[in-house]
Amino acid sequence: MKHLLNRLFNHQSLTKQEASEVMINIAAGKYSEVEIAAFISVYLMRSIELEEVIGFREALLSMAIPMDLSEFEPLDIVGTGGDGKNTFNISTCSCFAVAGAGYKVAKHGNYGATSVSGSSNVLEYFGAKFTTDMNVVKRSLEEANFAYLHAPLCNPAMKNVAPVRKNLGVRTFFNVLGPLISPVRPHYQCLGVYNLKMMRLYNYIYQSLGCQYTIAFSLDGYDEISLTDSCKIVNNNGEFLFTPEQLGYPKIEQKELWGGDTIGEASQILLNVLDNNSTIAQRNAVVINSAIAIQTRCPEKSLEVCKAEALESLESGRAKAAFVKFEEIYK
Repeated sequence: MKHLLNRLFNHQSLTKQEASEVMINIAAGKYSEVEIAAFISVYLMRSIELEEVIGFREALLSMAIPMDLSEFEPLDIVGTGGDGKNTFNISTCSCFAVAGAGYKVAKHGNYGATSVSGSSNVLEYFGAKFTTDMNVVKRSLEEANFAYLHAPLCNPAMKNVAPVRKNLGVRTFFNVLGPLISPVRPHYQCLGVYNLKMMRLYNYIYQSLGCQYTIAFSLDGYDEISLTDSCKIVNNNGEFLFTPEQLGYPKIEQKELWGGDTIGEASQILLNVLDNNSTIAQRNAVVINSAIAIQTRCPEKSLEVCKAEALESLESGRAKAAFVKFEEIYK
Protein backbone atom coordinates (compact mmCIF):
# COMPACT_ATOMS: atom_id res chain seq x y z
CA MET A 1 0.00 0.00 0.00
CA LYS A 2 2.84 2.42 0.80
CA HIS A 3 4.15 2.15 -2.75
CA LEU A 4 0.70 2.79 -4.22
CA LEU A 5 0.10 5.75 -1.93
CA ASN A 6 3.39 7.36 -2.90
CA ARG A 7 2.47 7.01 -6.56
CA LEU A 8 -0.99 8.43 -6.03
CA PHE A 9 0.37 11.33 -3.95
CA ASN A 10 2.58 12.11 -6.95
CA HIS A 11 -0.53 12.45 -9.13
CA GLN A 12 -0.06 9.14 -10.91
CA SER A 13 -2.98 6.86 -11.76
CA LEU A 14 -3.50 3.15 -11.22
CA THR A 15 -3.85 0.76 -14.10
CA LYS A 16 -7.02 -1.33 -14.30
CA GLN A 17 -5.09 -4.35 -13.01
CA GLU A 18 -3.57 -2.42 -10.10
CA ALA A 19 -6.97 -1.03 -9.13
CA SER A 20 -8.44 -4.52 -9.20
CA GLU A 21 -5.62 -5.91 -7.06
CA VAL A 22 -5.84 -3.21 -4.40
CA MET A 23 -9.61 -3.73 -4.07
CA ILE A 24 -9.11 -7.47 -3.67
CA ASN A 25 -6.50 -6.80 -0.98
CA ILE A 26 -8.85 -4.40 0.83
CA ALA A 27 -11.52 -7.10 0.80
CA ALA A 28 -9.04 -9.65 2.12
CA GLY A 29 -8.27 -7.42 5.12
CA LYS A 30 -4.64 -6.89 4.13
CA TYR A 31 -4.68 -3.17 4.93
CA SER A 32 -5.34 -1.33 8.17
CA GLU A 33 -8.16 1.20 8.52
CA VAL A 34 -5.53 3.95 8.50
CA GLU A 35 -4.16 2.72 5.17
CA ILE A 36 -7.66 2.43 3.71
CA ALA A 37 -8.52 5.94 4.91
CA ALA A 38 -5.35 7.30 3.30
CA PHE A 39 -6.14 5.50 0.06
CA ILE A 40 -9.70 6.81 0.02
CA SER A 41 -8.49 10.34 0.84
CA VAL A 42 -6.45 10.49 -2.38
CA TYR A 43 -9.71 10.51 -4.33
CA LEU A 44 -11.02 13.41 -2.28
CA MET A 45 -8.22 15.47 -3.80
CA ARG A 46 -8.41 14.26 -7.37
CA SER A 47 -11.03 12.67 -9.60
CA ILE A 48 -11.08 8.96 -10.17
CA GLU A 49 -9.96 7.80 -13.62
CA LEU A 50 -11.93 5.55 -15.96
CA GLU A 51 -9.44 2.66 -15.81
CA GLU A 52 -9.43 2.82 -12.02
CA VAL A 53 -13.22 2.65 -11.84
CA ILE A 54 -13.32 -0.31 -14.21
CA GLY A 55 -10.64 -2.13 -12.19
CA PHE A 56 -12.39 -1.51 -8.86
CA ARG A 57 -15.73 -2.56 -10.38
CA GLU A 58 -14.41 -5.78 -11.88
CA ALA A 59 -12.80 -6.78 -8.59
CA LEU A 60 -15.91 -6.12 -6.51
CA LEU A 61 -18.24 -7.90 -8.94
CA SER A 62 -15.89 -10.89 -9.01
CA MET A 63 -16.32 -11.18 -5.24
CA ALA A 64 -20.06 -10.38 -5.10
CA ILE A 65 -22.73 -12.96 -4.38
CA PRO A 66 -24.17 -13.97 -7.79
CA MET A 67 -27.80 -12.91 -8.23
CA ASP A 68 -29.37 -13.65 -11.60
CA LEU A 69 -32.64 -11.78 -11.99
CA SER A 70 -32.50 -11.52 -15.78
CA GLU A 71 -35.90 -13.20 -16.12
CA PHE A 72 -37.45 -10.05 -14.59
CA GLU A 73 -35.45 -7.53 -16.65
CA PRO A 74 -35.37 -5.20 -13.61
CA LEU A 75 -34.49 -1.53 -13.46
CA ASP A 76 -32.17 -0.01 -10.87
CA ILE A 77 -32.89 3.53 -9.65
CA VAL A 78 -30.09 5.03 -7.61
CA GLY A 79 -28.14 8.17 -6.83
CA THR A 80 -24.44 8.19 -6.18
CA GLY A 81 -25.03 10.12 -2.98
CA GLY A 82 -22.30 12.39 -1.79
CA ASP A 83 -23.96 15.61 -2.94
CA GLY A 84 -24.04 16.93 0.64
CA LYS A 85 -27.65 18.08 0.30
CA ASN A 86 -29.29 15.72 2.83
CA THR A 87 -32.43 15.37 0.73
CA PHE A 88 -35.21 13.00 1.68
CA ASN A 89 -35.04 9.56 0.04
CA ILE A 90 -36.20 10.62 -3.41
CA SER A 91 -34.83 7.64 -5.33
CA THR A 92 -36.29 5.18 -2.80
CA CYS A 93 -39.71 6.82 -3.04
CA SER A 94 -39.37 6.72 -6.82
CA CYS A 95 -38.67 2.99 -6.71
CA PHE A 96 -42.06 2.33 -5.15
CA ALA A 97 -43.83 4.72 -7.51
CA VAL A 98 -42.28 2.88 -10.46
CA ALA A 99 -43.06 -0.52 -8.91
CA GLY A 100 -46.63 0.59 -8.33
CA ALA A 101 -46.85 1.54 -11.99
CA GLY A 102 -46.08 -2.06 -12.89
CA TYR A 103 -42.34 -2.14 -13.54
CA LYS A 104 -39.83 -4.44 -11.88
CA VAL A 105 -37.23 -2.60 -9.77
CA ALA A 106 -34.18 -4.19 -8.14
CA LYS A 107 -32.54 -1.43 -6.13
CA HIS A 108 -28.95 -1.77 -4.96
CA GLY A 109 -28.35 0.52 -1.98
CA ASN A 110 -26.63 1.15 1.31
CA TYR A 111 -26.71 3.07 4.56
CA GLY A 112 -26.16 6.81 4.32
CA ALA A 113 -22.51 7.86 4.50
CA THR A 114 -22.86 11.60 3.92
CA SER A 115 -26.56 12.09 4.69
CA VAL A 116 -28.79 11.23 7.61
CA SER A 117 -30.64 8.44 5.87
CA GLY A 118 -29.62 6.22 2.99
CA SER A 119 -32.06 3.80 1.40
CA SER A 120 -30.99 0.98 3.72
CA ASN A 121 -31.57 3.18 6.79
CA VAL A 122 -35.12 4.07 5.87
CA LEU A 123 -36.18 0.59 4.74
CA GLU A 124 -34.66 -0.98 7.85
CA TYR A 125 -36.45 1.60 9.99
CA PHE A 126 -39.75 0.14 8.82
CA GLY A 127 -38.63 -3.39 9.66
CA ALA A 128 -37.04 -4.78 6.51
CA LYS A 129 -34.47 -7.49 7.16
CA PHE A 130 -32.05 -7.53 4.26
CA THR A 131 -31.21 -10.81 2.61
CA THR A 132 -29.51 -12.44 -0.34
CA ASP A 133 -31.93 -15.38 -0.27
CA MET A 134 -33.01 -15.62 -3.90
CA ASN A 135 -36.37 -17.10 -2.96
CA VAL A 136 -37.18 -13.96 -0.98
CA VAL A 137 -35.76 -11.60 -3.61
CA LYS A 138 -37.68 -13.25 -6.46
CA ARG A 139 -40.90 -13.44 -4.48
CA SER A 140 -40.63 -9.73 -3.72
CA LEU A 141 -40.15 -8.92 -7.40
CA GLU A 142 -43.11 -11.10 -8.34
CA GLU A 143 -45.51 -9.79 -5.70
CA ALA A 144 -44.31 -6.23 -4.98
CA ASN A 145 -42.45 -5.45 -8.23
CA PHE A 146 -39.58 -4.38 -5.98
CA ALA A 147 -36.58 -6.08 -4.41
CA TYR A 148 -33.82 -4.53 -2.38
CA LEU A 149 -30.15 -5.51 -2.51
CA HIS A 150 -28.24 -4.25 0.52
CA ALA A 151 -24.72 -3.59 -0.75
CA PRO A 152 -22.72 -4.93 2.25
CA LEU A 153 -24.59 -8.24 2.04
CA CYS A 154 -24.32 -8.55 -1.74
CA ASN A 155 -20.72 -7.35 -1.78
CA PRO A 156 -19.03 -8.75 1.35
CA ALA A 157 -15.81 -7.04 0.25
CA MET A 158 -17.38 -3.71 1.27
CA LYS A 159 -17.45 -4.56 4.97
CA ASN A 160 -13.82 -3.51 5.50
CA VAL A 161 -14.44 -0.01 4.15
CA ALA A 162 -17.81 0.66 5.78
CA PRO A 163 -16.42 1.90 9.15
CA VAL A 164 -13.88 4.09 7.38
CA ARG A 165 -16.51 5.64 5.12
CA LYS A 166 -18.79 6.33 8.05
CA ASN A 167 -16.02 7.87 10.15
CA LEU A 168 -14.83 10.06 7.30
CA GLY A 169 -18.39 11.22 6.66
CA VAL A 170 -17.52 12.67 3.26
CA ARG A 171 -18.01 11.63 -0.33
CA THR A 172 -15.61 8.89 -1.43
CA PHE A 173 -15.02 6.96 -4.63
CA PHE A 174 -17.29 4.25 -3.21
CA ASN A 175 -20.15 6.63 -3.97
CA VAL A 176 -19.03 6.35 -7.58
CA LEU A 177 -18.76 2.56 -7.45
CA GLY A 178 -22.08 1.88 -5.71
CA PRO A 179 -24.32 2.05 -8.79
CA LEU A 180 -21.89 -0.08 -10.79
CA ILE A 181 -21.53 -3.09 -8.51
CA SER A 182 -25.04 -4.48 -8.22
CA PRO A 183 -24.62 -8.26 -8.52
CA VAL A 184 -27.79 -8.24 -10.63
CA ARG A 185 -25.91 -6.29 -13.33
CA PRO A 186 -29.20 -4.74 -14.50
CA HIS A 187 -29.52 -3.78 -18.15
CA TYR A 188 -31.72 -0.79 -17.23
CA GLN A 189 -30.06 1.89 -15.10
CA CYS A 190 -31.42 5.23 -13.92
CA LEU A 191 -28.72 7.15 -12.08
CA GLY A 192 -28.27 10.52 -10.40
CA VAL A 193 -24.76 11.98 -10.11
CA TYR A 194 -23.30 14.91 -8.18
CA ASN A 195 -21.25 16.66 -10.88
CA LEU A 196 -20.71 16.87 -14.62
CA LYS A 197 -17.41 15.01 -14.60
CA MET A 198 -19.13 12.04 -12.97
CA MET A 199 -21.84 12.27 -15.61
CA ARG A 200 -19.25 11.96 -18.36
CA LEU A 201 -17.51 9.08 -16.58
CA TYR A 202 -20.70 7.07 -16.18
CA ASN A 203 -21.68 7.85 -19.75
CA TYR A 204 -18.48 6.19 -20.97
CA ILE A 205 -18.99 3.22 -18.67
CA TYR A 206 -22.64 2.62 -19.56
CA GLN A 207 -21.87 2.90 -23.25
CA SER A 208 -19.14 0.28 -22.89
CA LEU A 209 -21.52 -1.99 -20.94
CA GLY A 210 -24.30 -1.63 -23.51
CA CYS A 211 -26.90 -0.57 -20.91
CA GLN A 212 -30.17 1.23 -21.47
CA TYR A 213 -29.51 4.18 -19.19
CA THR A 214 -30.34 7.67 -18.02
CA ILE A 215 -27.97 9.85 -15.99
CA ALA A 216 -29.31 12.97 -14.28
CA PHE A 217 -27.60 15.90 -12.60
CA SER A 218 -29.11 19.15 -11.32
CA LEU A 219 -26.81 22.07 -11.99
CA ASP A 220 -26.94 23.28 -8.39
CA GLY A 221 -25.33 20.02 -7.26
CA TYR A 222 -28.10 17.49 -6.62
CA ASP A 223 -27.64 13.87 -7.66
CA GLU A 224 -31.20 13.71 -8.97
CA ILE A 225 -33.70 15.92 -10.73
CA SER A 226 -34.31 18.32 -7.88
CA LEU A 227 -36.49 20.93 -9.64
CA THR A 228 -34.46 23.52 -7.73
CA ASP A 229 -32.47 24.40 -10.86
CA SER A 230 -31.99 23.28 -14.45
CA CYS A 231 -30.93 19.68 -14.87
CA LYS A 232 -28.83 17.87 -17.41
CA ILE A 233 -29.90 14.46 -18.63
CA VAL A 234 -27.74 12.05 -20.61
CA ASN A 235 -29.14 8.86 -22.09
CA ASN A 236 -28.68 6.54 -25.04
CA ASN A 237 -30.05 9.24 -27.34
CA GLY A 238 -27.76 12.11 -26.31
CA GLU A 239 -27.50 15.02 -23.87
CA PHE A 240 -30.35 17.35 -22.88
CA LEU A 241 -30.80 20.38 -20.63
CA PHE A 242 -34.16 21.16 -19.00
CA THR A 243 -35.46 23.85 -16.69
CA PRO A 244 -38.04 22.76 -14.11
CA GLU A 245 -40.66 24.62 -16.15
CA GLN A 246 -39.75 22.69 -19.29
CA LEU A 247 -40.32 19.49 -17.33
CA GLY A 248 -43.76 20.78 -16.36
CA TYR A 249 -43.15 21.94 -12.78
CA PRO A 250 -42.55 25.20 -10.91
CA LYS A 251 -39.08 25.74 -9.53
CA ILE A 252 -38.84 24.80 -5.84
CA GLU A 253 -36.62 25.87 -2.96
CA GLN A 254 -33.79 23.65 -1.75
CA LYS A 255 -35.20 23.63 1.78
CA GLU A 256 -38.31 21.87 0.46
CA LEU A 257 -36.25 18.74 -0.25
CA TRP A 258 -34.61 18.60 3.19
CA GLY A 259 -34.55 15.05 4.57
CA GLY A 260 -34.75 15.88 8.25
CA ASP A 261 -32.26 15.53 11.08
CA THR A 262 -32.98 11.91 12.03
CA ILE A 263 -33.74 8.64 10.29
CA GLY A 264 -37.20 8.81 11.83
CA GLU A 265 -37.89 12.17 10.18
CA ALA A 266 -36.61 10.93 6.82
CA SER A 267 -38.75 7.79 7.12
CA GLN A 268 -41.84 9.85 7.88
CA ILE A 269 -41.31 11.87 4.70
CA LEU A 270 -41.15 8.67 2.66
CA LEU A 271 -44.38 7.50 4.28
CA ASN A 272 -46.01 10.87 3.62
CA VAL A 273 -45.12 10.66 -0.07
CA LEU A 274 -46.55 7.15 -0.38
CA ASP A 275 -49.65 8.13 1.61
CA ASN A 276 -50.24 11.24 -0.54
CA ASN A 277 -49.66 13.44 2.50
CA SER A 278 -46.42 15.03 1.31
CA THR A 279 -45.88 18.58 0.19
CA ILE A 280 -46.43 19.36 -3.48
CA ALA A 281 -42.70 19.97 -3.88
CA GLN A 282 -41.84 16.54 -2.43
CA ARG A 283 -44.40 14.82 -4.62
CA ASN A 284 -43.28 16.63 -7.76
CA ALA A 285 -39.64 15.66 -7.16
CA VAL A 286 -40.62 12.02 -6.78
CA VAL A 287 -42.92 12.04 -9.82
CA ILE A 288 -40.38 13.53 -12.22
CA ASN A 289 -37.61 11.17 -11.08
CA SER A 290 -40.01 8.23 -11.34
CA ALA A 291 -41.07 9.35 -14.81
CA ILE A 292 -37.48 9.50 -16.01
CA ALA A 293 -36.96 5.99 -14.63
CA ILE A 294 -40.05 4.69 -16.44
CA GLN A 295 -38.85 6.31 -19.65
CA THR A 296 -35.47 4.59 -19.18
CA ARG A 297 -37.32 1.27 -19.09
CA CYS A 298 -39.67 2.23 -21.92
CA PRO A 299 -37.89 4.82 -24.09
CA GLU A 300 -40.71 4.75 -26.63
CA LYS A 301 -43.03 6.43 -24.10
CA SER A 302 -43.26 10.22 -23.91
CA LEU A 303 -42.27 11.97 -20.70
CA GLU A 304 -45.86 13.15 -20.25
CA VAL A 305 -47.15 9.58 -20.34
CA CYS A 306 -44.45 8.49 -17.88
CA LYS A 307 -45.29 11.36 -15.51
CA ALA A 308 -48.96 10.39 -15.62
CA GLU A 309 -48.11 6.76 -14.81
CA ALA A 310 -45.94 7.77 -11.86
CA LEU A 311 -48.52 10.19 -10.46
CA GLU A 312 -51.31 7.65 -10.84
CA SER A 313 -49.21 5.05 -9.01
CA LEU A 314 -48.97 7.38 -6.02
CA GLU A 315 -52.53 8.68 -6.08
CA SER A 316 -54.10 5.23 -6.53
CA GLY A 317 -52.21 3.79 -3.58
CA ARG A 318 -50.40 1.21 -5.70
CA ALA A 319 -47.01 2.68 -4.77
CA LYS A 320 -47.89 2.33 -1.08
CA ALA A 321 -49.16 -1.21 -1.69
CA ALA A 322 -45.83 -2.15 -3.27
CA PHE A 323 -44.04 -0.76 -0.21
CA VAL A 324 -46.29 -2.62 2.23
CA LYS A 325 -45.90 -5.90 0.34
CA PHE A 326 -42.11 -5.50 0.17
CA GLU A 327 -41.86 -4.85 3.92
CA GLU A 328 -44.09 -7.88 4.58
CA ILE A 329 -41.89 -10.16 2.47
CA TYR A 330 -38.60 -8.85 3.87
CA LYS A 331 -39.55 -9.19 7.53
